[in-house]
Amino acid sequence: MRAQKLAVRTSPFSRAHAVSKPKTSGKLSEFVVGQKVVYPGHGVGQIQSIESKEIAGSSISFYMIRILESDVTVMVPLNKVDSVGLRPTVSAKEVEDVYTMLRDKKIVVEQTTWNRRYREYMEKIKTGSIVEIGEVVRDLCVLRQDKVLSFGERKMLELAKGLLVKELAIGEGTDEPTVEAQVEEIFTKTTA
Repeated sequence: MRAQKLAVRTSPFSRAHAVSKPKTSGKLSEFVVGQKVVYPGHGVGQIQSIESKEIAGSSISFYMIRILESDVTVMVPLNKVDSVGLRPTVSAKEVEDVYTMLRDKKIVVEQTTWNRRYREYMEKIKTGSIVEIGEVVRDLCVLRQDKVLSFGERKMLELAKGLLVKELAIGEGTDEPTVEAQVEEIFTKTTA
């Protein structure tokens, strides 16, 4: 396990206790148990509990978040919510903005090396911004219309599309296959 990311499986035998209300810096970073949130680079998760743990003699409160895609539980300290980029899922208005951006296919994909594009795309995915993840999907789908994607490009598209589809489905209140079909339809239409 790397020191920067805490990933644990919760256990009913955990000595941690639930805290009724998070104590944060007063910013818009207060979440409630049961709320769906986006953890950048991991996707949509659901807050399972808010627990305090004794670490190096200090009591630290954590959001215990189950990532829906991988069923892994991550612990995010309440005082680090803003720095890790934890955010609520998209609203209906933001969903429409994403679809508008996806439909704007009049873009130029830089003719740089795949390694450079890969780094740029990974940075966008790591931000956790649905718009930036959508841009990765759009750019790779536009590129796919001009050439056969390499293995790395296909894997990147699969990752970005998975993150995008899951969050859009939650924002729309629909299922993932429906959203995936809508996204694919945008890129299978012939341009006039």
